[in-house]
Formats: sequence, C-alpha cells, structure tokens
Amino acid sequence: MDCGVITSKTVLLLLSLAFWAAAAGLSYVGAYVINTYKSYDNFLQDKYALLPAVIIICVAVVMFIIGLIGCCATFRESRVGLGVFLAIILVIFIAEVSAFVLGFVYREKVKTDVQGTMHLVFEKYDGKNPESAVVDYLQERLHCCGVKNYSDWTTTRWFNSTGNNSVPLSCCRQDMKNCTGHLDQPQELNTRGCAEELESGLQSVISYAMLVILGFAIVKFFGMLSVCVLTCKREDSGYQPLYSGVFA
Repeated sequence: MDCGVITSKTVLLLLSLAFWAAAAGLSYVGAYVINTYKSYDNFLQDKYALLPAVIIICVAVVMFIIGLIGCCATFRESRVGLGVFLAIILVIFIAEVSAFVLGFVYREKVKTDVQGTMHLVFEKYDGKNPESAVVDYLQERLHCCGVKNYSDWTTTRWFNSTGNNSVPLSCCRQDMKNCTGHLDQPQELNTRGCAEELESGLQSVISYAMLVILGFAIVKFFGMLSVCVLTCKREDSGYQPLYSGVFA
C-alpha cells in the first residue's frame, strides 16, 4: 500500500468524521434561519424565502448515515462502495450549491419583501389584535419605531383614533423608564425604522448561512477528488484489499 492510497484513505476517513460534525453544524444553521424567519413571518409574504434553510436541514438529516457509508466503503476499500460514496457526495454538493444560489437570490429579495408588507401590518395595528403583538415585539426587539421612522405612526388609523399624539409604548427607548410615547418628546423614542433593522438582521443571517454552505461545499469537493484518487490508484496498481464485505 503506497503513500497515495494511505493518504486518500486518511482523507476519506476524516471526511466521514467531518460529515457527522457537518450534520450538527448544518442542523444548527438551518434551525437558526427558520427560527429567525418565524419571528418575523408576518412581514414576509414569500414563504419560499425559507427554502435554503429547508434544504440545509434535509442535507443534515442524511449526513450522519453518509458518514457511516463513507467509513465502511473506505475500510473495506470497495470500488462499489466508493462509487456510491462519490455519488452521494456529488448529490449533496449540488444541493449545497443550489442552497447557496437561492440564499444569494433571496438575500436581495428580503428588502422588497419587507418593504412591501410592513406598511400593511403596521396599518392593522389597534393595540389588541395579533398584528399588534407582532409589531410591539418587533419594535421592542429591534429597538425601532415605525417602518422608516417614528413619524410613520401619524398616518395609521390607530394614531388617528387615539387622538393623543403618541406612538405605542414599544417605541420607547429602554433607558427611558417614564416614557409615554408622546411625539413632543422624540428624545425618548427609538428613531430608527424597523424596515432597515429587519432587513439588516435577515440579510446577516442569510449571509452567515451562505458562508457555512460554501465552506461545506468546498470540503465535499476535496472529498470527491480523494475518492477519484483512491479508485484510480487501485486500478493502476492492481492493489487489492485484504478482505471484501458488504460493499465489495
């Protein structure tokens, strides 16, 4: 057994172990993206924006099994097993590239999606309905007020119906304990709009997910090269494994 075979087998065994770690990492990323989107799903009409995260989780589900297949195929040095392992890696590589492309597309789409729906949700605010709870949660969580700024509240039906020239208390800055939301005291209010904050947060999450996907895709690429090297080396040298098994 020459150095090329030993090196290739070592790389494939490490790759198999990496599959298990990758499964855990991708599961975390996918769940984090979905959880983030669910927190703000009232502002996102296009549910397909979750598609990259769903693809990530589906990939993670099969990764642990693939790691087992990789270990068995490498230990048994089976051409058939290595071929199956290569095919699986290729499928996952294509899925990860697809998720990366979709992530890039929907990262740009987030801005128009948020801008187009946030005005509608804020207009439904009455202080009691589910939309009101979502708006208050958003403003408190992101430390923002209104769509573009706190003055957006002056055009809502809720503002006109109350007649007290104030915005919801969720617009108040956290360090202002006695804030009443009156517009004549703007220094007590969060001045940044929620659209900008939400767009920035969602785009950051997608960018993080895209970087993780790209990193794993690169790992898969080198794994495919290792399978090819080991298979070709066996064919060239006539090297035979010490035993055969299920994958032989």
